[in-house]
Amino acid sequence: MPQLEIESVLVAGRGPAGCAAVTACQRLGLKAVAVHSDSERSARHVRLADDSVLLGPAPASESYLAVDRIVEAARRTGVEAVLPVPPALAGNVRLASAVIAAGLRWVGPDPEVLERLGGDGVEPASERGFLAWVTAEGLRFTTPVARDRAAGIARVSWTPGVAEQLPAAARRLPELGWRGLVTVGISPDGELAEVAAGLSLDMAVLERSHGVDAVELALRSAAGPRDTAAAPAGSAPRSAVAVQLRSTLAPGTAGRITGRLPGSGRPPVPAGDVDLVAVTGYDPGDRLDGWYDALLATVSAGAADTATAARAASDALAGLPETGVPHDGAEVCAVLGRLAADEALPRS
Repeated sequence: MPQLEIESVLVAGRGPAGCAAVTACQRLGLKAVAVHSDSERSARHVRLADDSVLLGPAPASESYLAVDRIVEAARRTGVEAVLPVPPALAGNVRLASAVIAAGLRWVGPDPEVLERLGGDGVEPASERGFLAWVTAEGLRFTTPVARDRAAGIARVSWTPGVAEQLPAAARRLPELGWRGLVTVGISPDGELAEVAAGLSLDMAVLERSHGVDAVELALRSAAGPRDTAAAPAGSAPRSAVAVQLRSTLAPGTAGRITGRLPGSGRPPVPAGDVDLVAVTGYDPGDRLDGWYDALLATVSAGAADTATAARAASDALAGLPETGVPHDGAEVCAVLGRLAADEALPRS
């Protein structure tokens, strides 16, 4: 693997996505610095990181989403780059501008491009879309995606059997200056609906489909053309599925994790030729804080067809031991079951 020019990264995120980003940085040989609020001093993403820094009190507006505190944390720890994990940060024009003004690398599209194209930190709500890595040479690892959404939050994403044509406006992203990862929403009439940055759930679909690491791609874009040219070629595209496992505790209610979640123990052992990855933000004994998103884990699978990938993801969630908090695993598995059945049907 060609060495990246970047050697240290502040990972601005938490939960399963933050844990995945920290682990990916370390896998690439980079120093990963985590950020945390006062209530998450010993959170899993903090324990995994090489170093960590306190941002502020528990409210996200005073810690995880506080632009000035994130930039100051990056300065204090001496990192070279800031990797914004959630779309709420990755699409934040003010944060992107402040990071660059501080002389650090911003891992994402330039603030001017974010402002012009509307990468405002909101994940695309469209039922269908595309994922891609955008370089000066064009779109790479382009991946169609379909979504099943509940209450406006992505729960299940997958590669559809029949993909819509990528809107012409999306194909122009390279010439418009977008660099790095992108999630594109497509409206019912086939036009470009939304454009978003960040490591959304959908990005796991791109990873499993092409056999690449989304964090590595994002960092290579930030490092510059030489690192972009040295990026992995990826493998032949496969079908892929990604799902979220969420706590169903009432909003603002805390809990305690007492059992192993997908990603906290031994890696799941899929049957056959399946690439299965599970990531959690919690280990047994960890407190589920009522201040934040109740996302417990993500599971993604790549296989020869979507039905097989869906069954593999469902198997990883089915029969979970007592976790200490209620969750929507049964509901997610029901969606996966319907998806597997639909995708297994012959197409005319």
